[in-house]
Amino acid sequence: MPEGDTVWQTAQRLHTALAGHALTRFDLRVPRFATADLTDRTVLDVTPRGKHVLTRIEGGLTLHSHLRMDGSWQVYGPGERWRGGPTHQIRAILGNAAHTAVGYRLPVLELLRTADEEQAVGHLGPDLLGPDWDPGTALANLLADPARPLGEALIDQRNLAGIGNVYKSELAFLARATPWLPIGELPAGIPERLVSTAHRLLEANKNRPDRRTTATARGTTTGRQPGPRLHVYGREGLPCLRCGTPVSKADQGDGSRERPTYWCPQCQSGPTARSH
Repeated sequence: MPEGDTVWQTAQRLHTALAGHALTRFDLRVPRFATADLTDRTVLDVTPRGKHVLTRIEGGLTLHSHLRMDGSWQVYGPGERWRGGPTHQIRAILGNAAHTAVGYRLPVLELLRTADEEQAVGHLGPDLLGPDWDPGTALANLLADPARPLGEALIDQRNLAGIGNVYKSELAFLARATPWLPIGELPAGIPERLVSTAHRLLEANKNRPDRRTTATARGTTTGRQPGPRLHVYGREGLPCLRCGTPVSKADQGDGSRERPTYWCPQCQSGPTARSH
């Protein structure tokens, strides 16, 4: 699943290509909205909200999309070959004289009134990359269920919006706690530090081509520093960057979906997938 910084970058690309221009093509390939035609209307802006993308269009309408695991938006110039996937995976095409935005494999795609956007995103907690970011509210949301495993609490978009599988694993590592440790059992001060670190990491990475959580916030924005970019995510069996112990991997979920989770069994204290 894309992280909040990836969705932010997607929205920025769409905004640059579409905002301020009249649509010359508008094609939604989902049955409910297949007959909608917004050509000649101007795209006003494209705004990310957590992991959602809101494309606001003249006339009080918003195209709401969510990438989930496999969806993507690609932007192409005139005559450029579309490379985002086979034609049957295209769900949306928004074009103007200079650019065409193509949405592939979008599991959520709906046209709604801009005044009704809260129906789609009103359940979200504070957006880590949004103007509504509120660390106090995010902290209170996380601590509202102290028995909940840390990883599940972090990835719940109702608590704070923007954390996916990558940041879940990386934040737990930086907190020296396993993702299965009940969040209420974290040492004093650690929950507050988690919230501030999550915000710092996403802010540091929103303009980077390659996400980095190791030696982050003070580096350049190129993402080209040497060495591993992540502490544990995607590094199963490789030595922990802190202690050298092989990194472990297991699935973690709340019963509705299992998510890949990485941790160091030496550096991170608390229950694990095998003991939970």
